[in-house]
Amino acid sequence: MTSPFDILFEPIQIGPVTAPNRFYQVPHCNGLGYRMPHGLAAMRGMKAEGGWGVVCTEETEIHHSSDLSPFIEGRIWSDDDIPGWHEHGALAGIELSYNGIDAVNLYSRVPSLAPRSMGVVGGSGYDPIQTRRMDKEDIRNVRKWHREAALRAKRAGFDIIYCYAGHGMTAAMQFISKRYNDRTDEYGGSLENRVRFFRELIEDAKDAVGDTCAVAVRFAVDEFLGEDGITYQGEGHDVVAMLAELPDLWDVNVSDWSNDSITSRFGKEGHQEKYISFVKSLTTKPVVGVGRYTSPESMVSAIQRGIMDMIGAARPSIADPFLPTKIKEGRTEDIRECIGCNICVTGDTLFVPIRCTQNPTMGEEWRRDWHPEIIAPKKNDKEIMIIGAGPAGLECARALGQRGYEVSLLDARKEIGGRVLRESALPGLNEWRRVMDWRIIQIGKIESVSVYPASPMNAEEILESGAKNIILATGANWRRDGVGRTLWKSIVGSDLENVFSPDDLMEDKLPTGNVVIYDDDHYYIGGVLAELLATNGCNVTLVTSAPMISHWTQFTLEQERIQHKLMKLGVKLYPRTVLSTIKKDSVLLSNTISEDEVELPRDGVVLVTDRVSNDSLYYELKPSLEDGNLNSLRLIGDAEAPNIIAQAVFAGHLAAREFDEEKIEGTPFKIERVI
Repeated sequence: MTSPFDILFEPIQIGPVTAPNRFYQVPHCNGLGYRMPHGLAAMRGMKAEGGWGVVCTEETEIHHSSDLSPFIEGRIWSDDDIPGWHEHGALAGIELSYNGIDAVNLYSRVPSLAPRSMGVVGGSGYDPIQTRRMDKEDIRNVRKWHREAALRAKRAGFDIIYCYAGHGMTAAMQFISKRYNDRTDEYGGSLENRVRFFRELIEDAKDAVGDTCAVAVRFAVDEFLGEDGITYQGEGHDVVAMLAELPDLWDVNVSDWSNDSITSRFGKEGHQEKYISFVKSLTTKPVVGVGRYTSPESMVSAIQRGIMDMIGAARPSIADPFLPTKIKEGRTEDIRECIGCNICVTGDTLFVPIRCTQNPTMGEEWRRDWHPEIIAPKKNDKEIMIIGAGPAGLECARALGQRGYEVSLLDARKEIGGRVLRESALPGLNEWRRVMDWRIIQIGKIESVSVYPASPMNAEEILESGAKNIILATGANWRRDGVGRTLWKSIVGSDLENVFSPDDLMEDKLPTGNVVIYDDDHYYIGGVLAELLATNGCNVTLVTSAPMISHWTQFTLEQERIQHKLMKLGVKLYPRTVLSTIKKDSVLLSNTISEDEVELPRDGVVLVTDRVSNDSLYYELKPSLEDGNLNSLRLIGDAEAPNIIAQAVFAGHLAAREFDEEKIEGTPFKIERVI
């Protein structure tokens, strides 16, 4: 029988190689890079096993003069750096990168080379380092280094070799850009001259490896800077037209990374189509585009409408490495859909191994031997009771059920989902509901898992039930006294009327009038609640002890968008400030640097500080474990230690994998070491 998705599984010719289908995992950073080659190869291998027709590396440094430290990317400086790869039949792509003004060279300590001398924008973004203007010999050298890297990649067995001019990060893109290229020689001035360096890199790669390897171009067709940058109606269009038939494949997107990988709060599925749809009209070569496609219907539509030939994906391939296989097998309801939170991005921005809110096995393929679809079967017929059906409890129940255990999942509320249920109802976070929806669907398919909503349990009732193996995923509640990482004493006046916690607002108990939010959490909740109240007519002031609003969201590439939205909504912002005193009709604020105080009127106050784990049940039951009335007792997720949703899901999965397994002494995962 034919399937409406058959078009996605057609082979695609890319120069001298053929992709087995239209699923294309585009290059993406991951925090593993040259530091963890085994973990990197295993992670990419899982994508190949899951059916992705092309699987690419992250940006890969070609030379020590383009050193992206402190970030951990790929590296192919010499033959010693040739990265490991995978099996399973996917084409292997490598994104060669020479980064110019984006390379701070903190490790190599040589001058960065760029079209002109200017302050570097990589690293912290504010490093006191300036590039050296490339002369003709430098340009020849970079071309030589790029060619040598392409030959190394060919020897390593890569099928697709990238020439990279995207995200504003590479010298090729910087030569094209009028903002960075003020040259008066044949590499500057007219667009044809500014494209010359990029053209030469492509021609060199084709000459060196084009007999057996496809040469791909990754190019950002719009920078969202209007006339100050490349636009899809202007020079972005013209660059594609100039080079249309030169590469074997066009991988097109928008710049910079925060625009390309926009979070679901600010961009939906297919958000890049407006900008990239012109490319296919200019070239006969295959076109890859991205847009966080998770729906197979949307993928088919993008191909049938002539937007692209291959479905590019980074984040959807992280959330579900087996997405292509599930579509092919007609199991689309089993797709673990990306929620667009960009926790995966924080692997790169925080220099740690990649992780995912939806997929707790991401980044753990090698060091814990975790597979996203396979889990060890049960060892016996033990039954488990899980209290709490939030993200940790749901994932734990699902994974234990997959192992074959009898599981009872109980929750005090009428509707399960825990914090995900409540938070996904806040502005812009609707797609986060997928964390609970996917798990509820999967649990519904497992006969050995029974779910009991509206079933609050105390310690006595748990013991009377006869259950011997208890896992507590009872979550946490927001503090109401203002104590957190900045203030260690309760805020004076926190016990007055009209002082709220985030839990109150998520239960639709909303303040009115002049509302002051004190955010010492620094992730999304403070900003989202400010947006909620501002759109409900409140006059909102957002106070934070951090240097910027929603400080941690800079690592998920959305801080500027959050601040822009709040400013447009009229929210008054007070960074580097603490809420020192709450009075009946006003609050006192104190600047953490100058210690200057300001008094503001208030009708309501919202305290977004620390959370308190709901762990009392654990300590009530612990004596029963010690005296043998319980066989096992475990506390997981926010009930153990409040954290982000991704960590709650991970904790639930870890508990399911470790249940009834022999305890590992020492570090419970493999470590990559240089000998």
